[in-house]
Formats: sequence, C-alpha cells, structure tokens
Amino acid sequence: MKVNIKDIVVLKNRVRKDIGNLDFLMESMNKFGQLHPIVLNSKLQLIAGNRRLEAAKRLGWQSIDANIIDVNSKAELLEIEIEENIQRKDFTEDDIAEAYKRLAKLRKKNIFQRFFNFIAGIFKKSPKGSDKNL
Repeated sequence: MKVNIKDIVVLKNRVRKDIGNLDFLMESMNKFGQLHPIVLNSKLQLIAGNRRLEAAKRLGWQSIDANIIDVNSKAELLEIEIEENIQRKDFTEDDIAEAYKRLAKLRKKNIFQRFFNFIAGIFKKSPKGSDKNL
C-alpha cells in the first residue's frame, strides 16, 4: 500500500547507524521505481527499509510502497529489522560478471534486431512493381 512519507515515524534506536552512500540506490529508484516495499507497523513506525525511505525522501517522493504488519513489541520490531538485513545474500563477483555478460548480449541482440527491423521496413515500403523498369 502507498503511505505518505511525512506520516512515517523513524525511531531513534535503529540498529544501522550509518545508512551509507545512497547515490546508487537513488539512481536505481529513479530509473526503475521502488522494487521492494519498506516495512511498517500499524503505528506507521519504520521496521525495515530505512535506506529506501531516505532515498525516496531525497528524491522528493511524497509517498512510498509499504507492507504494514501487526507488530508492536520492541523485541519483535528489532528481530524483524535484524532479519530483513541479514537474510539476504549479495551476488558473488562471478554472479555479477555473468549477469553483466548476459545483459550486454541481450542489449547487443536488441541493437541488431532494431537494425534488421529498419532494413526490413525499407523493403516493405518500396513500391510494388518498381522492378518493371529494370
């Protein structure tokens, strides 16, 4: 669900103190939108997604996608914040290299496909019977 950013409460005792450089996240969110919702409790207190929230603020967004869960105990809030940040796995260097190799191949194919479509379009537009003068 969409939530107004101004209504979200970020508690001061978050585990992550340094949100790091948000430039790449902001670039991604600007290009692709928000890929993963933030997590809030019913009081609109942030449980997970502080970096996404801060990036959205810096981008000037008025609202953000959020999952609302019914958790209010401090222990559960902290447990979910921890889980959201540790139950993930970054790509390995090999994974990243393979992904970019595949992306380059797909983009290259796209360029050739556009060129082929352009050439095919030229032949489709040529007037019928124009070879009679040859």
